[in-house]
Amino acid sequence: MYTRSWLEDEEGNRKEILSFGPVCVLPEYQRLKLGKKLIAHSFDVARKMGYDVNINFGNPPNYISSGFVSCKKKNVCYGREDNYPSALLVCELVPGVLDGKKWKYIESSAAECCENVEAVEKFDATFPPKEKKWQPSQEEFYIYSHSSVVR
Repeated sequence: MYTRSWLEDEEGNRKEILSFGPVCVLPEYQRLKLGKKLIAHSFDVARKMGYDVNINFGNPPNYISSGFVSCKKKNVCYGREDNYPSALLVCELVPGVLDGKKWKYIESSAAECCENVEAVEKFDATFPPKEKKWQPSQEEFYIYSHSSVVR
């Protein structure tokens, strides 16, 4: 799923960008590079729509081979000025478009739905029941999303 989000420079100018994630592939189709192909295709579509940056909160090993780098390398912080989460990944769809400025990532309000647990549970109830279980990747993402890159 893609959503519109923004980068804001130090002068308060906003740049509309795209955010996506996570990419999900059924287990029986994993390791066939389908996720990578889907990402590459979506980047082509995004460029044609005029977007030049994509940001993702994700496990770095899953996305760096598709061109994502640490937000720190592109001078994109999250929240407060010195916060560079390890899971905040940036991909310039047009190389060099972020150079020379400091940016603050402003995510889409679509992400707020996950903070309302009651609303999420109500939405989930509209689907056939599934067993909820914990996956090791959830802990891995928690660690990445709650740790930061520092100088």
